[in-house]
Amino acid sequence: MDTGEKVAELRDQGFCLLRAHYPEPLIAACRNAFWPVLSDYLDKHRDAPNRGPHRHFLPMPFEPPCFAPEFFFDSEVVSIVRQAMEDRIVADQWGCDVPLKGAINQEPHIDYRRPLFPEAADLALPSYVLVVSFGLIDITLAHGPIEIAPGTHRMPREDARRAVELGEIKLQPVLMRSGDVLIRHPWAFHRGTPNTTDLPRPLLTIRYVRRWYADDSREVNAISRRVWESFSPEQRAMMRFPIVD
Repeated sequence: MDTGEKVAELRDQGFCLLRAHYPEPLIAACRNAFWPVLSDYLDKHRDAPNRGPHRHFLPMPFEPPCFAPEFFFDSEVVSIVRQAMEDRIVADQWGCDVPLKGAINQEPHIDYRRPLFPEAADLALPSYVLVVSFGLIDITLAHGPIEIAPGTHRMPREDARRAVELGEIKLQPVLMRSGDVLIRHPWAFHRGTPNTTDLPRPLLTIRYVRRWYADDSREVNAISRRVWESFSPEQRAMMRFPIVD
């Protein structure tokens, strides 16, 4: 894979897709461990969706096999993220977006809406936040894929919103096979779409940021001391999460 081409695509379109990137056994192990986690979460929160009707976000555990170091430290993914930002990046969010049957179209939106400089919200800046996502199932049109409006991350926010609303820039569904990896700029306008199947659609997400950037926009789980001590010094330097004994 030519990571330089993927970086150029990410900068131009606001997203890029790495096909068949994570090995299926890694995804299968995560998927099998995740279903009980999701079931327990829905037992408590099904009637209180936090991302729209029948649509949930939940923090992911750091216990294997739901968690695997390969998800966070993959050399090609990290290379793309670093080329798009800088070498000194950290991962600071690990969660999952899950639309259930009955989920509807979200309004097109951006993530992390608070601008770095509120007095100059449309100031063109280099990327300092990127999102890496992958599904635990094949995501077809019926499963409610994310749709992204290409190039809107480079436009003034209201101009981009207007272009999407008027259909001047089309939202494109991102269909993914198990093992595909999506890297996107969170300021490209996007939305979740309806899941018309009986199967929940888990899309796992890692957020990478430049080391100096921080916010508390998502709930995260802590890393156990046992898992933390399994990381190399280089890996620890890339992780910004609470640690518990």
